[in-house]
Amino acid sequence: QSALPPIVAPQDVATSLPGQPAPAAAAAQPARDQPVTFTAEEVEYDQNRAVVVARGRVEAWQGNRVVRADEFTYDRNTGVATARGNVQLIEADGQVIFADSIVLENQFRDGVIEGLRGLLTQNGRVAANSARRTGGSIFDLSRVVYSSCNACEDDPLAPPLWQVRARTATLDQEARQARYRDAVVEFAGIPTFWTPYLQHPAGDAPRQSGFLSPTFGITRFLGGFVETPYYWAIDQSQELVLRPQIATQAAPNLGLEYRRRFNFGEISAEGSLGYLNGDQNTPEGFAGHIFSRGRFAIDETWRTGFDFNRASSEDYLRIYRYGARRRLDSNVFTEGFWGPDAYARVDARIFQGLRPTDNTSLIPTVGPNVYLDWRAPVDSLGGTLTFDTWNFAVFRSGGTNTQRGAFRLGYDLPMRDGLGGVWTLRAQSDIASYAFTDLALAPNNSTTANDGTAARANIRAGLAWRMPFVRPAGEYGHQVIEPMLQVVGGPLTGSQSSVPNEDSIDFEFTDANLFSLNRFYGRDRQEGGTRFDYALRGAWYFPNGGMLEGLAGASYRTQADGGPFYAGSGVENRASDYVARARIRPVPWLEFLGRGRFANENGDLRFVDLATNVSLETRTTLTAGYLYTPAAPYLTPVQPRNEVAGGLQQQWGNWRFGAYARYSIENNRPVVVTASVTYEDECFLFETRFLKRFAEDPSTNNLYPANTILLFRIGLKTIGDVGFRAI
Repeated sequence: QSALPPIVAPQDVATSLPGQPAPAAAAAQPARDQPVTFTAEEVEYDQNRAVVVARGRVEAWQGNRVVRADEFTYDRNTGVATARGNVQLIEADGQVIFADSIVLENQFRDGVIEGLRGLLTQNGRVAANSARRTGGSIFDLSRVVYSSCNACEDDPLAPPLWQVRARTATLDQEARQARYRDAVVEFAGIPTFWTPYLQHPAGDAPRQSGFLSPTFGITRFLGGFVETPYYWAIDQSQELVLRPQIATQAAPNLGLEYRRRFNFGEISAEGSLGYLNGDQNTPEGFAGHIFSRGRFAIDETWRTGFDFNRASSEDYLRIYRYGARRRLDSNVFTEGFWGPDAYARVDARIFQGLRPTDNTSLIPTVGPNVYLDWRAPVDSLGGTLTFDTWNFAVFRSGGTNTQRGAFRLGYDLPMRDGLGGVWTLRAQSDIASYAFTDLALAPNNSTTANDGTAARANIRAGLAWRMPFVRPAGEYGHQVIEPMLQVVGGPLTGSQSSVPNEDSIDFEFTDANLFSLNRFYGRDRQEGGTRFDYALRGAWYFPNGGMLEGLAGASYRTQADGGPFYAGSGVENRASDYVARARIRPVPWLEFLGRGRFANENGDLRFVDLATNVSLETRTTLTAGYLYTPAAPYLTPVQPRNEVAGGLQQQWGNWRFGAYARYSIENNRPVVVTASVTYEDECFLFETRFLKRFAEDPSTNNLYPANTILLFRIGLKTIGDVGFRAI
């Protein structure tokens, strides 16, 4: 009796869910002659033959493998176990094999299976007429079918959306690979594609070297082409992807992607090498590109990194599908973080213009570029002191060279009076010194060419007041009317054309900077004099989360000196243009936002930005917008922007639809048009995208290469995908 396997009486049988770990007693790897442990409702034991027969909810385990069946027979002389009826073989990693019957030996590692059905990770399902398992992990299957699609709820016997049917197959559970021979891919039960050999990862396979899914296509510049990527898992921390591309109308192109992780950071790089044949107005010769980045942690406070990006031309990137880039930026930096109160960064930057019309002599090289800011703790009055410094050197081969050191000290003190008014006292002091050469070559500078040095200081102080009047509206929420006033003073600064302008060229007067002490975003141009800012804000907040809000305001300068503002900026006169903002959100799914600027003299429209967003419960999103901006002297070409745009996003079940278009009223032509249709479920992905840009090369008045893209992608999840691209 002592040699018998443990037997549990029916009333003591412990039930467990599929996939639940085996009891702790079986967790350790058993010796080869250790008996199998099992539970059952009924057990028979033949002492003469040393055969145990168990029936009814049988669960047997040896090591970390579990077998469940209606009937289980175990021969203690040979170590052979036979299971019949609703057989389940549960592996330690959670994979489950179902069968009509199974014969196991060698600690359940080897066996013969009839009527196999396997449930793998990532929803993979495999079925075969028969199978043989060896080594505990290799399944040789006969007449096999594989899919990761769920069965149809209405007709479970209907063919899945797709499946792979093969004469023979091998399922390697240790390597997590499935290999098929004489395989056919079927869609809805219809044979579609045949291959003599097919291999794909099975379940949660680790990184492995091998070919990735190819991409086919045809373009006006490449002709027909095919790209067959190869993935190389170099080791646990680095990998390389080779993307050779063969085309009928162009020389072969080789793309590479490299990634590596360290304990203290990571690096990644993408590059290519090709040859342009001189067609389509492109220069003949070798061409290529590299996009790379690195990020490294020095300690808990400091980190360093780089971005290095170079390319032969914009046309090369477009033709070979590496993305449309107008300009490339590269930098190397070190930065430090001290909580939310202090930050420092030192970097150097270079830029590359990719179009032949770019004047490379005016493209700057920046280095060093040093920035630091610090915020002091709130003082006893409730105010906050801030300090920052921004220093850089800019070099050009044919333009202005600038070296600047700039420091800014600020103070902000909020206060409340007894009537509910909110007062804010703010002060800002700027000191900057410059050394420069060839100042006349700077953009928008009309002074005589000169070399020299300059120093400048400016101080601005302002006192702002606002009084929010709140009125309850009962069941309709509450309303707010809020007058806002501010007085800002400081010395006059004049035109400031005697110093370079590197960081304050771009300027737009809107409600966002109406109350700023200095309306320029940078330091090279400083606003001066005394002005009064005023605005009225009103809002109605609804209980359902909706709201109506509006703001209108302007400013008035006491001096006639317009300072450094250009004509048409909206603040070049003593009385500024009017700025306004409106937000309408009557219900949470509908929102309208508009910003505008109107001439002080006659109310003519100077700037407007309108946007509407509709998000319905049917997973429908509609967007529409209108943008008008006047001609700015710092942009080329100098012309206004007058555009309308609209988009749609719709999700219906497993389908997603999207469309977007932008049209230039000024140029009377579209700017860009895109559309996409995607179907995705648990096992299948179909995606098609269309993109057309209407940007023109000003030197030829022709559309840029690869401005039209049509992409198709079909993905069989757990196997791979294939793409087709037309340009």
